[in-house]
Amino acid sequence: MMKKILLIIGIISLLVLSGCTGKNDALAEHLTKEGVLMYGAFWCSACNQQKAILGKSFKKINYVECSTPDGKAQTPTCIQEGITSYPTWQFADGTKVTGVFTTQQLAEKSGFKG
Repeated sequence: MMKKILLIIGIISLLVLSGCTGKNDALAEHLTKEGVLMYGAFWCSACNQQKAILGKSFKKINYVECSTPDGKAQTPTCIQEGITSYPTWQFADGTKVTGVFTTQQLAEKSGFKG
């Protein structure tokens, strides 16, 4: 019995240490399922702040990079979508909001009940 408990603790520790899960995974998965997009740029400090708020779960977000690799222009997709500042969140109903949001705010805007 003790060996099984130690094995389970070891597996959980590996998962946590390896970054396989994030505390906001359920929200991120909901946003993705609902078709929510985040438009941003790699050089954008507000975008990096938003990514930090979501933590490891950000990898589950539908993210659209709007900057060209040299950081000097915007991608055609973002030009076509009329993205003028970052981060911009586009929700399933087509509304777009710009800014850094808490996980609670994202949950409320997307109807997440988790």
